[in-house]
Amino acid sequence: MESIWDRANAQLRDLAVYQPGKPIEETARELGCEPAEIIKLASNENPLGPSPKAIAAMREAIEDAHLYPDGGAFYLRNAIAKKLNITPDHIILGNGSNEIIELLAHAFVERGDAIVTSEHAFVAYKIIARVFGAETIEAPSRNYGHDLDAILGAVTDRTEMIFIANPNNPTGTFLSGDTIERFMSRVRPHLIVVFDEAYYEFVDRMPDTLRYIHEGRNVVVLRTFSKIHGLASVRVGYGIARPELIEVLQKTRQPFNVNGIGQIGALAALADEAHQRKTKELTDEGCSYFEKEFAAMNLRFIPSAANFVLVNVGDGLSVFRALLERKVIVRAMKGYNLPEWVRITIGTMEQNRRCVAALREVMDSR
Repeated sequence: MESIWDRANAQLRDLAVYQPGKPIEETARELGCEPAEIIKLASNENPLGPSPKAIAAMREAIEDAHLYPDGGAFYLRNAIAKKLNITPDHIILGNGSNEIIELLAHAFVERGDAIVTSEHAFVAYKIIARVFGAETIEAPSRNYGHDLDAILGAVTDRTEMIFIANPNNPTGTFLSGDTIERFMSRVRPHLIVVFDEAYYEFVDRMPDTLRYIHEGRNVVVLRTFSKIHGLASVRVGYGIARPELIEVLQKTRQPFNVNGIGQIGALAALADEAHQRKTKELTDEGCSYFEKEFAAMNLRFIPSAANFVLVNVGDGLSVFRALLERKVIVRAMKGYNLPEWVRITIGTMEQNRRCVAALREVMDSR
């Protein structure tokens, strides 16, 4: 009998599927314990949860769950536009910012094209390019972060887009405004440069990448409600670009791609600046704690500008499994060609201390 794979698009056969952080419920089942006993520091989620105002708004919105959402997300787009001092036609909403990466591929990537990104960058860029039959050229990293000179050197005549994550996931490295400005002064004007800024709210002095949009450049900035806003489950992200580019992306978007409950939760979360400040303060405290403890354990780590820290533990997969036995979920980094490392999300201080105690126990036993 003919295999269905013989009829499927050839590039899908060897496509590596995205592996998310291990779920709490799955871990609890495997260990035979209650989910409440598990701490998950694997997926860069907000340990405080959503804004209380967002929770209240979403609870009320459930009453209208039988109705289709506003397909154009009028109120949320206008609120984002007001906050950023731009017009709503600069914004497209997505089912998480990941969907907007896919919309960009629908709009601009064809079989045989190429995208350029950095070694150790967010794996979704590579996965989506492969789905569309495009090549991903990974420029060598510099100190585990983006080497923008190497990225420019990797551009070919087949390149359609460049992806730059700032801060970068999973390494937490950060590019300054001056570094980005030097890069942008050398980019070929026709290329689309995508700045993935999922963690931008955690940065004290974030480069103004929106200025390139105001200048009419082919720049797309991606942001999300999954991180500091704590709304990862309802999947709301957005892209910012010049109106003509947004108009192209809108042609590729499915109707009602952002659910109504998510839109209302995001709208409330955007306005709750106190919750955002509290999350940022907790993250700063936790990051300092982890880095101090890693130094005390003589573990190499990458100073982070985001809500996670990448740490070298010698054998990432082995340590991941050992921590799992101790009811702590972190993220092994073998899939990013970082087999010696694990990525640890910053949690509450109680969670951080439990994680460090478990990690110290694991490392001392080796």
